[in-house]
Amino acid sequence: MHYVSNGSGKLIVFAHGFPEFWYEWKNQLAEFGRDHLAVAPDLRGYNLTEKPEGVEQYRVNILIEDLRALASHLGHEKFTLVAHDWGGAVAWAFALAYPQLLEKLVIINAPHPGVFARLLQSNAGQQHASQYMRMFTTPQAEEILSRDGYRMLSDIVLAPGLKQGYFDEADQRAYLEAWSQPGALTGGLNYYRAARLLPPPPGTPPPASELVLDTAALTVRVPTLVIWGERDSALTPANLDGLDAFVPDLTIRRVPDADHWIVHQKPALVNGYIREFVAAQARSQTI
Repeated sequence: MHYVSNGSGKLIVFAHGFPEFWYEWKNQLAEFGRDHLAVAPDLRGYNLTEKPEGVEQYRVNILIEDLRALASHLGHEKFTLVAHDWGGAVAWAFALAYPQLLEKLVIINAPHPGVFARLLQSNAGQQHASQYMRMFTTPQAEEILSRDGYRMLSDIVLAPGLKQGYFDEADQRAYLEAWSQPGALTGGLNYYRAARLLPPPPGTPPPASELVLDTAALTVRVPTLVIWGERDSALTPANLDGLDAFVPDLTIRRVPDADHWIVHQKPALVNGYIREFVAAQARSQTI
């Protein structure tokens, strides 16, 4: 596993989403490296980390072991985990499996598995927003996303930032280089393929009965901060509704003028929320 680190002290790990890599957290590495050991890995399958063949190598039960092994390698029994998008999906699962290893959990625009499964079954808005996932699981996904010099990924991730000024040409080069690593695009897409959690096709009749979930098995027993850019076109704010049923010690920070890429758009705000939360005693509040 390739990772970038900064500083010393208590461990704080930053887990990126799709189609990013450790570089998503460059601003956080600089900020939290002042008083923590701040570590941002390339997750399995991405950029410079190994890319095992086979979709089964990207099951969430394997992905959480990567994080556990990283913390152990770094010599820390407990740590704070900060995660976005697919990194957040892995982080939710890690918190469910290993609550004793986490001091705090910070989730940024990544749905809790119980809430998301329910929305995919019954919420038309989230079903529509998630249709891209169906394409991502097809054999054609790599060709579609990489054609014309990764034009589709660039349009989704980089173009808004280049236009608005939170990305520059150096950032663009870094992302194109990471996407171009042999096997990296397949590695990232295998997270979707392994999850086997897709929205129904458009026009599918609603289910006859509501999805029944084991709330106890999906309860996160770690102090948790959720930061949510409410303009996210892929993950609707409905993912926050009923979240407190699964996360008893929950703090939510809604950001109305940010979207899925809030980590890049508002790094100072994100850093401030994380610092406030890491320093605070356990409590539950929503803002």
